[in-house]
Amino acid sequence: MSDEPVSSAQGAPVGFESDIKPLFRESDRTAMSRAFDLWSYDDVVAHGQAIAGRLKDGSMPCDGAWPSGQVSLFERWLEQGAAG
Repeated sequence: MSDEPVSSAQGAPVGFESDIKPLFRESDRTAMSRAFDLWSYDDVVAHGQAIAGRLKDGSMPCDGAWPSGQVSLFERWLEQGAAG
């Protein structure tokens, strides 16, 4: 995987359905299902800062850290107001 952000333009708005949800694999969703649903906009917004922290420190997902571009995309989504 590339370290470049998934979104095509650095300043472009980032959306949950189009940009963030596809980053979470079914195995990620299953692993976190006891706490919250990674495919649920409401759940990811509610836990966004905690998720960002875990992504940034590499402890999530549990089978290996995301490339920095994906972490940056998630953080940018939060900074832009976590659009659906």
